[in-house]
Amino acid sequence: MQKRTLGRTDLQIAPLVFGGNVFGWTADEATSFDLLDGFVGGGFNAIDTADVYSRWAPGNSGGESETIIGKWLKRSAVPRDKVVIITKVGSDMGQGRTDLSRKWIVKAVEDSLKRLQTDHIDLYLSHWPDDSTPYEETLEAHADLVKQGKIRHFGASNLDAVQLQASFDAAEKAGLPRYTVLQPEYNLYDRAAFEGPLAELCRREEIGVITYFSLASGFLTGKYRSKADVVGHTRGEGVAKYLDDRGTRILAALDDVAAATGAKPAEIALAWLMAKPAVTAPIASATSTTQLESLIKSAQLKLSAEDLARLDQAGAI
Repeated sequence: MQKRTLGRTDLQIAPLVFGGNVFGWTADEATSFDLLDGFVGGGFNAIDTADVYSRWAPGNSGGESETIIGKWLKRSAVPRDKVVIITKVGSDMGQGRTDLSRKWIVKAVEDSLKRLQTDHIDLYLSHWPDDSTPYEETLEAHADLVKQGKIRHFGASNLDAVQLQASFDAAEKAGLPRYTVLQPEYNLYDRAAFEGPLAELCRREEIGVITYFSLASGFLTGKYRSKADVVGHTRGEGVAKYLDDRGTRILAALDDVAAATGAKPAEIALAWLMAKPAVTAPIASATSTTQLESLIKSAQLKLSAEDLARLDQAGAI
């Protein structure tokens, strides 16, 4: 499988990243191990997680996903340098706020390394903006971790175009390395925040882009067609907001392309993202081998110009 260079980094990743938010939440340890084995066995190599996954689940305190990935790395026959581990820092882990201060980053990276059972993190992302900490402080902390060999590269998540440009300006003024990767929310439905100035900035500055919520919390699988479909599901509240006229148009377009290609809606939605020039790779999760097989197929699906245009039009804002 042909790999893509992630922005200006030297990281080579397959065109799909496994979302580890499900590990220790909707996928137990044994299932998570099977999914990781299948994902890497399918020719993929990048796994995304965060220290805060899955603090929101009853009985969890954060770190569950990293812990499972660490156990898998320890028992797996896959060499460490063949896997790209992406994790994040800055979410509320009990300190009561988003935190990208040097003090917190220095502590958090050690906790993540311990849970991941590795001596380095391939890509370390600032998870959320922190208005109380100057960009210079955060960037310098990341740069020091690179010098120490604890992380290889660093980037950010959830920054808009103005914030990302401000981080570049701060880096240049202070003589610091800057963010080289962005992780934005982007999918067939949620397009306004990324398309336009942010996507243009990423392309102009050669910023690697890995998208999250690539399947809109499962809506783009076609599983949810009405309010009744979301009742009782783990992500029910997150999906309900998509059940409007535009969401209906998108599902109809996915159905049309599915009929023409024989692919599933989820595969088509991911292939649409992979075809976007500004996107390096989408992140997607699976909780079963059947779902995983579908994710793997998405990387092999090439949509026609007509299909891409149909999907673009259906989701236009």
